[in-house]
Amino acid sequence: MSDDVLFRRSGYAAHITLNRPRALNSLTHEMVLRIDEALTKWEHDPAVEVVVVTGAGERGLCAGGDIRAIHDDARDGDGSASAAFWRDEYRLNARIARYPKPYVAVMDGIVMGGGVGISAHGSVRVVTERSRIAMPETGIGFVPDVGGTYLLALAPGELGAHLALTGAPIGASDALLCGLADHYMPSGLLRSFVDDLAERPVREALGRHVQDPPPGELAARKGWIDACFSADTVEESIQRLLAHDDPAAKETADTLLAKSPTALKVTLAALRRARGLGALERVLDQEYRISCACLRGPDLVEGIRAQVIDKDRNPSWSPATLVEVTDADVERFFAPLGERELGLAAASDTTEEVVW
Repeated sequence: MSDDVLFRRSGYAAHITLNRPRALNSLTHEMVLRIDEALTKWEHDPAVEVVVVTGAGERGLCAGGDIRAIHDDARDGDGSASAAFWRDEYRLNARIARYPKPYVAVMDGIVMGGGVGISAHGSVRVVTERSRIAMPETGIGFVPDVGGTYLLALAPGELGAHLALTGAPIGASDALLCGLADHYMPSGLLRSFVDDLAERPVREALGRHVQDPPPGELAARKGWIDACFSADTVEESIQRLLAHDDPAAKETADTLLAKSPTALKVTLAALRRARGLGALERVLDQEYRISCACLRGPDLVEGIRAQVIDKDRNPSWSPATLVEVTDADVERFFAPLGERELGLAAASDTTEEVVW
């Protein structure tokens, strides 16, 4: 058994430490299964009152899933390994959201993709001045998953659409504004805070350490973000961005034009549909359909190649332009999977979300 994820107990607290610092603690399938196993054990242990998740090293909590493995599986295999990984990962995301004990996620440093899934569904989410949170999937020909479209659909106005389509990283104050985090504290206080959780109730430990965050950026930009991203199509959003007076809006248009056209259109559709689906489990079922469909298209392999494998930052998307991506192309990503469905939705009909 590997030491890619570490578990320990300290007083009232049980600790999960993602321990792949050289890979920025990216998640493997084995890590997901071991975390789920630990959560099962601690759920039924009366001595455990709180679960705390942190990342090893100085760079961040988690940069996402192991996309190199997904690249190789999609290119050389049949995609079954990736589908199995997502099945267990998304089930873990849903479990975290419903966990019956406080689940404290220390979102210090980089938190992206799967890192958001393992933290932002928690009941207590702490950010610092070092936090950089993002769902950058459209840049690799993929679509925000791990419940990302659920979380971003709940953000005020069109901030979620902006973040989902651009993949832009945000800091602590903006994460609080968008509902991706709950509390801010300086990174220098994290060790004391985590130590407190071993012997104090969560609310008391928070009260001793939480502070007001430094200013963010999105609040001042929300006017043009709402105006531009409320369009019915990605093409119209880009036109509005290019026509806007704010230079940041034009920069955002350039950012979008570099992303996978297919991923952009599917992401917007997924986000809009997520708003009407309700429970997280229903959105995760939708994301699983989309993720499996991405394995069958060319952009995921090409995007990971350009950004991670060869690092030439010059992907050749197919189709290459937004106008070439038809409504029928988008709809195929939402097609039912039959007996291969994730099937989480039924749980949401009988389980209430835990709020601390």
